[in-house]
Amino acid sequence: MPKNKGKGGKNRKRGKNEADDEKRELIFKEDGQEYAQVLRMLGNGRCDVMCIDGVKRLCHIRGKMHKKVWIAAGDIILVGLRDYQDDKADVILKYMSDEARLLKAYGELPENTRLNEGIVGDLDEDEENAGDDYIEFEDEDIDRI
Repeated sequence: MPKNKGKGGKNRKRGKNEADDEKRELIFKEDGQEYAQVLRMLGNGRCDVMCIDGVKRLCHIRGKMHKKVWIAAGDIILVGLRDYQDDKADVILKYMSDEARLLKAYGELPENTRLNEGIVGDLDEDEENAGDDYIEFEDEDIDRI
């Protein structure tokens, strides 16, 4: 058997999540940047987002965040707008849930923005039609089966 000459395995590559515990300074948007909420993840480091200005954009997750900061549907992010492509943007920063609540309290995000939800969209329609998936059987129907 060959001797192991590496410095560790999968767990060493992952590293420690020490940065999650400490508080970081709240970063506000600047010129050429916009707040957005993730609609869905597309894979390949891309996602569909709805920006606060009302435009739906395709965003690219930058390399510094790729496989280090996990973004899911419903997260509030800061995107950098492109001068030459209005329908595309780049993800600059992901806000934690407490930071997103602070942004909403400061008035940076509109009041109708829903936070802490996995799926963005009209959930009211889904709740109304949720009962349609089930079929109720009578006792007579069960006896025939």
